[in-house]
Amino acid sequence: MAVGLTLVIPIRGHAQDVSFAGLAYSGDSRSIPARFPYSKRFDSSLPGRGIDGILQKDLASIHPQNFTLVGTLDELKGRDEAVVVAFVLTNETVSTEQIGRVYKLLIQVRGQVLFFDFKSMMVLRAYPVSFAYIDALMEPPSEAIKDRDMGYVFNGSNGKPGIISRFEESLTKAKLPTASSRYLQVTTVQISDQARSVFPSEYGSGLAETWLADTFSEKLSTKLDIPILPYSKGYAIGNRMAIKVSDSTVYDLALPKPDYEFTLDLLKLKTVPYEIQAAGKSLIYGTLASVKLEEPLSAHVYMDDQFKNGEVKLVPASQANTDDFPAYEDSINGLFTKLFGVISGDNNPWIKSAAIGPNTDKEIAATRELLKSCK
Repeated sequence: MAVGLTLVIPIRGHAQDVSFAGLAYSGDSRSIPARFPYSKRFDSSLPGRGIDGILQKDLASIHPQNFTLVGTLDELKGRDEAVVVAFVLTNETVSTEQIGRVYKLLIQVRGQVLFFDFKSMMVLRAYPVSFAYIDALMEPPSEAIKDRDMGYVFNGSNGKPGIISRFEESLTKAKLPTASSRYLQVTTVQISDQARSVFPSEYGSGLAETWLADTFSEKLSTKLDIPILPYSKGYAIGNRMAIKVSDSTVYDLALPKPDYEFTLDLLKLKTVPYEIQAAGKSLIYGTLASVKLEEPLSAHVYMDDQFKNGEVKLVPASQANTDDFPAYEDSINGLFTKLFGVISGDNNPWIKSAAIGPNTDKEIAATRELLKSCK
């Protein structure tokens, strides 16, 4: 188990130097080819050093606001202090759904802007990033099409920046921790048997919990512009996180003990008919989940409430089959997006019908003030 300590960066009069580790993959290195087959294939298709080469080339044009980006890992030898940042891929999803004569291809990659101390191998801070690309095809997607669309995920499409650009943008805004920094983390994820039955079979062995925690963490970080430690199960085990960088070196990183912990419980996923017509039907894909935020040291609870959210999906009468999980993904994403929007200060009437607990307004206000202190 990782030692429960908090590592802080010394406060100085000049910007802290941060070295760049490049691209990395999370988790057991032996399972990386099975968990990231399309990302690895895209990386291998690029000339030179692949994705890592693109990142290294972009270094000169990346100007972080809160630290100085310098050199690479090769230049760290002999330094007393060495902070490193890596672009860590944590998950890829490739799924196909047939709608009438059209095939919907969804490709998504999730990652982290991950800072760690090179001497102690302690994670310092993490900012989640992701990009999803949806394609509509008249025939089942070939492997070549999937590879092409994976390129859009990394490089961007239709004017939207891909995950490489999103990593670089997040890097420019990221902040290093100080002596007063507080750490957030999703530490516990539970999924009911009913909700679990909706997940595809490939989401076994803890991947469903990791996906839920990553989705929650990304919405929190993006909406509130604050870091959150990686989920400590799945690709991080025993409060330690393994990453494999592009030169095939594997680092075993310790995660600091969080000051505040989130517990997520996905209670129910339910489909309700909304409207039925000759052309098709509309279905509401509903999510019921509980969110708890507490300080483990004092056992003080800031939030402990249940929230529900529904997203409408049109199912044409010509649709041959329905893959429900992407619609449930939209519902879960919508719940977390709206919740953190309200916490950030959005005046969204959704919260009035979505929250089930009696003290929602008070808990939202307390959570808002706490999360402001975690930036």
